[in-house]
Amino acid sequence: MSSIFTKIINGDIPCYKIKETEHCFAFLDINPLQKGHTLVIPKQEVDELFYLDEEAYSILFLEAKLIASAIKKAFPCNRIGLSVIGLEVPHAHIHLIPINEEGDMNFANTKLNLRETEFLEIQEKISNFL
Repeated sequence: MSSIFTKIINGDIPCYKIKETEHCFAFLDINPLQKGHTLVIPKQEVDELFYLDEEAYSILFLEAKLIASAIKKAFPCNRIGLSVIGLEVPHAHIHLIPINEEGDMNFANTKLNLRETEFLEIQEKISNFL
C-alpha cells in the first residue's frame, strides 16, 4: 500500500511542491513548526532513512543541502535544523526547519495554522532561491 508521501509524489494528494528531481521530492509541511518547514523525501518508498542504499542516501542529503540553502535565504535564521523522526509516515523523510534557537525544533510545539495564500507565498519565496 502506498504511503501518503507516495500519493503526494504521484499527484494523488495536492502539496506545495518546492522541488522535484528524478530521485527526490520536496514540499512544504502542512503542519509546520516554522514558516519554510520543508520535507525532503526519496521517491523510492522506503520506511526508514537508513534502509536507503548509499547512492540514494547521498542524493537525498545533497538535495536537502541545496533546499536548506534556499530556505535560509528565503527565511533568514541562525540555522536550518534537520530532523529525521519518521514515525508518523512510513516513508523516509527529512524535516528542514528554519530555527533561531533549539526550542524552535520541538515537535511538541503548537504548529502554525497557515492559510493557502501563506503557503503559496512561502513556496514561491523558497523556489526563487533554487
